[in-house]
Amino acid sequence: MSKSVPAFLQDESDDRETDTTSESSYQLGRHKKSPSSLTNLFSSSSGMTSLSSVSGSAMSVYSGDFGNLDIKGSVQFAIDYVDSLMEFHVFVAQCKDLAAADVKKQRSDPYVKTYLLPDKGKMGKKKTLVMKKTLNPVYNEILRYKIDKQSLKNQKLNLSVWHRDTFKRNSFLGEVELDLETWDWDNKQNKQLKWYPLNRRTAPIAIEAENRGEMKLALQYVPEPFLGKKLATTGEVHIWVKECIDLPHLRGNHLNSFVKCTILPDTSRKSRQKTRAVGKTTNPLFNHTMVYDGFRPGDLKEACVELTVWDHHKLTNQFLGGLRIGFGRGKSYGTEVDWMDSTPAEISLWERMVNSPNTWVEDILPLRMLLIAKLTK
Repeated sequence: MSKSVPAFLQDESDDRETDTTSESSYQLGRHKKSPSSLTNLFSSSSGMTSLSSVSGSAMSVYSGDFGNLDIKGSVQFAIDYVDSLMEFHVFVAQCKDLAAADVKKQRSDPYVKTYLLPDKGKMGKKKTLVMKKTLNPVYNEILRYKIDKQSLKNQKLNLSVWHRDTFKRNSFLGEVELDLETWDWDNKQNKQLKWYPLNRRTAPIAIEAENRGEMKLALQYVPEPFLGKKLATTGEVHIWVKECIDLPHLRGNHLNSFVKCTILPDTSRKSRQKTRAVGKTTNPLFNHTMVYDGFRPGDLKEACVELTVWDHHKLTNQFLGGLRIGFGRGKSYGTEVDWMDSTPAEISLWERMVNSPNTWVEDILPLRMLLIAKLTK
């Protein structure tokens, strides 16, 4: 049975393989009313430990400022795939009748940002220039993605409009999503500029889960682990990733898949552990355990195990599917969070673990689409 490798022993190229999200983020301070004992969480790998802060970590919230501005207006753009360049192009022409961030002067400083979902990594994020003091900006810019056409069939284009103020804070002005799986690339009408009405933010929980395969895993909560000759004052959560079943065929049978684990709300790199990569199969056998300590009983209500499966290809990682195992209460330490969105099956596994300490509980869970929290340093 393999175990996670300490962060300082991981290949340096890992930092260049970006697979996380979001340009806009804010700092979550310590929750004074509900201080987290996970502040001194240790992620344990191969007998090594590394300190990471949970309640004081920076988190990506998939957003900037939501809800303060009315969503109105529309955006004109067109998409195309250029076979000779192996590039996906988004031609952003203009917007009209946007909401005014400066209500008194009736103006905004808008720009357009695009992602390829579900992998909102650096490869997936492009943006136009910011146009100053206008509700009808004209861009005429092409946003380019170097990606093969087959991979686009597993993507959705998310195009959003934002106001950027003097202090570089972002306010959401609306978005459009196109499902590229069903897009007819041969239809010339689909290459023409079209006006699309801007919509309110799509909630992550509303994104339809496709058939992304399954993961067989087991969990165990150890309230009082032995450390040498004495008992620890906090407990451990053990995560045994056994195998994945029927992963999607992104590159035929050439998948090179691995699993990452993060204990949210900690998004620091020190919190992350991962399995080895298993190649040339859609049914990889990992048989890998990960251990996180620093848990008190109350922390089990606030934390969430995020397991994500990736296909490693050259210098990029393609998201295949994931799980979020917790109580799914929508909040963590009193703060509303998008990632506390566990499905009933995921909640059931977490509840069985909590109610059966020192016992392995096992299940096979369907992988689903997730918006991934941004890792912090």
